[in-house]
Amino acid sequence: MPTAPRLVMKFGGTSVATIERIRNVALRVKREVDSGRQIAVVVSAMAGETSKLVGWCKELSALHDWAEYDQIVSSGELVTAGLTAIALQTLGLKARSWAGWQLPLRTTDMHGSAAIADVGTERLITSMNEGNVAVIAGFQGVASGERVSTLGRGGSDTSAVAIAAALKAERCDIYTDVDGVYTTDPRIVAKARKLNKISYEEMLEMASQGAKVLQTRSVELAMIHKVPVQVLSSFTDVPGTMVVDEDEIVEKQLVSGIAYSRDEAKITLVRVPDRPGVAAQIYGPLADGGVNVDMIVQNVSEDGKFTDMTFTVGRADFERAMHVIERNREAIGYQRLATDTNVTKVSVIGVGMRTHAGVAAIMFRTLAGKGINIQVISTSEIKISVLIAADYTELAIRALHTAYGLDG
Repeated sequence: MPTAPRLVMKFGGTSVATIERIRNVALRVKREVDSGRQIAVVVSAMAGETSKLVGWCKELSALHDWAEYDQIVSSGELVTAGLTAIALQTLGLKARSWAGWQLPLRTTDMHGSAAIADVGTERLITSMNEGNVAVIAGFQGVASGERVSTLGRGGSDTSAVAIAAALKAERCDIYTDVDGVYTTDPRIVAKARKLNKISYEEMLEMASQGAKVLQTRSVELAMIHKVPVQVLSSFTDVPGTMVVDEDEIVEKQLVSGIAYSRDEAKITLVRVPDRPGVAAQIYGPLADGGVNVDMIVQNVSEDGKFTDMTFTVGRADFERAMHVIERNREAIGYQRLATDTNVTKVSVIGVGMRTHAGVAAIMFRTLAGKGINIQVISTSEIKISVLIAADYTELAIRALHTAYGLDG
């Protein structure tokens, strides 16, 4: 006898923020169970809980033991999983909660930001075949030495997609406080439109360029394993946005959305010796120090001897990046540093860029028309990003949204 189709439902912190909201989650899950599906529910900690636990760790020690940190901050999801299982049981459903180590969801040993290595499903599938709803604590797994590990902020999305892939689920529904993926932030542009479908590649670019709807690694996993993902709201009963393979989108827009990130810092090394290997002397130590470099510009050397090197990092990595660069000053040989944390990265994204020329020209012309200076430019096959002064963020987003015909 074939097993029932499987569905993974993931609920974020705002969706489980109170007991009443957990009851509402249970009602949503029951609807899906009644439709004949086997259900795995992945939950985050209740809104604010993880931040509180992180704060306690930092209050005790700024240089805390990361394995103990994971033991502490992973506890919020365990509480939610247990409460959700109880809420389902009160509705007459069979349900049990699972910690990451019980599956087990195996990870690397990078405590605080571990990567998923393997998802065990044998016990999980047996339990689900017996009629149990599986309620799984997201964000967590188990590293070597049977130590609890966590996947970094937003890691519950990654847990959910990985579990959906391992279970060969028909879909992974991610419930949030928004009802889908929009062409841009509707808080900035009132005419922003909800997209019915968006490709994995576009969603990956949107997430990596600042859109907060999905965690970047979850989109990467979905794309690799071809897991259809639906983003929808816990608080309304309207269809969400499907994240699917590009081939499933009939009408491809030139531009699908405008993303932005205020979490940027710009660093310029002034008068760096223009010699082979100097870039490696800058970016090698940054990589070794765990600093992710984003946009990079090297100015043309006027005299063939010196050049300026500009790059951006996440604002959270700014102090660490500065420490690395200053520690390696003698090896690099730069004369001075210039920095700016009052910047925003704005990105135009769309698979239609592959087949249409002039997308960049529209962006540059639009920003120039609003008197907005572009500091740095970077591109990919389906994305153009620019760095601008933070004061112009909202003006730039509104102007670009209109220029690309995205206004609803």
